[in-house]
Parts: sequence; structure tokens; C-alpha cells
Amino acid sequence: MTVTRFAPSPTGRLHVGNLRAALHNWLLARHGARGSDGGDESRFLLRIDDTDTERSREDYVEAIREDLAWLGLEPDAEFRQSERLDLYEDAFARLKEAERVYPAYETAQELELKRKIALGRGLPPIYDRAALQLGEDERAAKEADGVSPHWRFKLDREEHIDWEDEVRGPQKFDPAQLSDPVIRRADGSWLYMLPSVVDDLDMGVTDVLRGEDHVSNTAVQIQMFSALHAAGVGPEHCSVVDSFPRFGHTALLVGKEGKLSKRLGSLSCEALREQGIEPEAILSLLARLGTSKPVEPIVDRGVLIESFDLASFGRAPAKFDEAELERLNAAIVHQLDYDAVKDRLPDGIDEAGWHAIRPNLSHVNEAAEWWRLVTGPIDPPDFSDEDRGFLADAAQALEWSDDPWAKLTSTLKERTGRKGKPLFLPLRQALTGRDHGPDMGELLPLIGEDEARARLERAAAPGG
Repeated sequence: MTVTRFAPSPTGRLHVGNLRAALHNWLLARHGARGSDGGDESRFLLRIDDTDTERSREDYVEAIREDLAWLGLEPDAEFRQSERLDLYEDAFARLKEAERVYPAYETAQELELKRKIALGRGLPPIYDRAALQLGEDERAAKEADGVSPHWRFKLDREEHIDWEDEVRGPQKFDPAQLSDPVIRRADGSWLYMLPSVVDDLDMGVTDVLRGEDHVSNTAVQIQMFSALHAAGVGPEHCSVVDSFPRFGHTALLVGKEGKLSKRLGSLSCEALREQGIEPEAILSLLARLGTSKPVEPIVDRGVLIESFDLASFGRAPAKFDEAELERLNAAIVHQLDYDAVKDRLPDGIDEAGWHAIRPNLSHVNEAAEWWRLVTGPIDPPDFSDEDRGFLADAAQALEWSDDPWAKLTSTLKERTGRKGKPLFLPLRQALTGRDHGPDMGELLPLIGEDEARARLERAAAPGG
């Protein structure tokens, strides 16, 4: 049984980095379901990390749901941290009783000064645990002066941290080289670290797959898992491995010129959808980016699920290329069946029409532009006298049949001796107003006999 989770904060729109994390966890759960006897036991959870009440917005919660649904990554269950505060209070109380959390009173400015002094001395900027040296009277005096403490988790510096990372391999951390993390602000609100661990325990999360920027967080959270287990937090049925989930940390996405952080607004799921990018194109790229597997236009998500393999992930940064996404999108569009797009097509385009114009589309929303070749009006170029004579012959030679284009070009080739470009290009220009476009064998029947003859005649007329 595999249980994964995607845990976004509703403080903005989902972007490609978020989507990649969601997709990886969805694929891992679905791949686990296929490989298990239970089949439907593996689960993909959505956890809305909305403890930051000042920045969290309900419209972003709705947007997260909509984006995941559009991509087809709908979760098996949804949770909200704002509805689980009692669990965090209980865990905090147990850790406090076990002396694994402690109050600290330094201001942000004081902590920054300490950090600069340590760096200036060539030392790592690790919190010095000065708060642990305060006596009860000193703490009481600070609180009497109106100084509210923030709370830190006390790392066990005698217990080295190691785990087998699903992507990066063996990982080892010396807790003496890590700062005791702040888990609760002075106003009582929660930071990410502790609620996440409490939720993973309570929800039975077996696998946490996230970006490599969380590696040091994982080192700290592994000790939190141990401390919470020792304090009796978490259901007995919790399916974690060796007291904590399996962890995997994937290489971060970068652009062609480096970090994507300055571009994330234009790379939001909303923006990509407005650009006409198909969800299958996004999934095809993000599923394989940073792996040894080829990036291919894959419409069938079952193929992505079946081929998902953490062993294929590399350590090098995964380069996100918008041009590659556009190429994938065009290839995906060329595979889409009429039933998959009919609700997005202009009125009048039937299955034959879609089949005719589909090879010329990079985005489905370009269909209306190409459909005007059928509905008109068109604007043919000025033809030479010789070509106008040729087009007049074409208007006379046009005979409707099962394949009128083949019949017309065969007849004209025999009558005029033209072949290749001199034969086909004037006909295409007269019938569509373009030098290139959909296959004329498919397009001409859609234009219709009367309209096709009228276009040929107009193009053949002087000044036509």
C-alpha cells in the first residue's frame, strides 16, 4: 500500500514546480496501486497547508482544486490543516512534556546579528541554544516585559540522522550541524515543520516525494517522527517505514537561463491553460523531466503510470524549456480524437473537419482560424494571366466524386502538363488563400462543390 500527499499552501496559484510535485506523488500512488494486490488501497492525498491565516486565501484553495482536476490529478481525499489544529496542540503538549520543545525569546534582528557574527568567524550559522540557558526567573521577566516566546524543537545532537533517499541514495546528517527549528511563532501560529509530521503520521503517509530544497527539512523531521512516536502521537495502524515515511528528493526545475523563480507567474497552471497548453502536454513533460526516460507526447496516462520509476531520476537540475512544451503540445493536439475536443471547437466543425485541420494546429484554440478556410471568406493572391487561365480550366474541370481533389488534379495534369508546385499551389491558393495548410483531399469536400467552383472562378477572373 502506497499513500502519498501533495501539500500546497493556498497563498498563490500553482506553477510548474508545484505541478511537478503533485504529478510525481500522484504517479507514485497510482503506480503503487497497479503493483499491489489490493489495487485500490494506494492513495493520493491533497493536504491544504493553510495555517498561515494572513496569506492563505479561499480563492486559491478553489484554484488548487480546479487546477488538479483539469490535469486529471484529483485526490482520493482532501484535508485542511486549519481544521486539524487540535492535533497539533496535542502533539505540541506531548513534546513539551518530553522536553523536546523549548521557548526562545530572541527577536528576528537579534537572530540575524548572531547569524552574521557566526559567518564572520567562519562558523556555520547554527542557533546557539542561548534560550536553553535561561532560568525560570529570566523567562518570567521577559514575558512580564511583554516578550512572547517562539518555540523551537530540540534536536537530539547525540542521534545521527540517516535515511535511504528514494532518489538521492544514502543521506547522513549530523544534528550538531543543524539549528533547532522554530516550529511555532510568538503569536501561537504554526510553521510548516511540526504540523506536516503530525499529519503524515495521522494520515498514514508512506512516501514523501518532494524537491531537493527540503533535504535538510527531512533531516529535522525524521527526529520529529521519532520524538512523536516516543510521545505516543499517531495511530497504531499508521503505515510508515521504520517510524517515518520513505523520502525522495527530486532535482529542482531550472530554466534555460537558470532559476525559474522570476518566471513562475507566467508558468502558473492558469497561465498555461490560457495559452492553450493541453494538460497531457504538461504531464508528458513534467513526468519525464529530470529522468533517464525520453520525453514523449503521451496522451494515455496509463503509460506514464506504468513507466514511473524513481530509479530513473537523476541528480542534475531538470531543465524546463517552454519551447519543448510547445512542441509536445502540438504533438498531443495531433493525437486528440474529436470526442476529446468537440466541446471546444467552433460550431460547424464535425469529425471530418477536425481530422482535416488537426495536423496544422499547435493549439486547439487555433481551430477557428483554420476552419475559415472552409467557411470563408478567403483572400487569394493576385495570379498571373497564365495561372488565371489554368484556374478557369480548373473551374470547368471540377467534377464531384468520392475524391474530388484527386480527380481534379489528375484531370488538370493530363490536360495542361503541369505537375508538382505549378499544378498544386495555384489551386490551393485559389481555394484557401494560403500557400500551405490542411490536406486538400480532406479539405475540398468540406468546402463543397458549389463554393469550390465559385472560388476558382473568382480567382480566374481579372482582378478577382
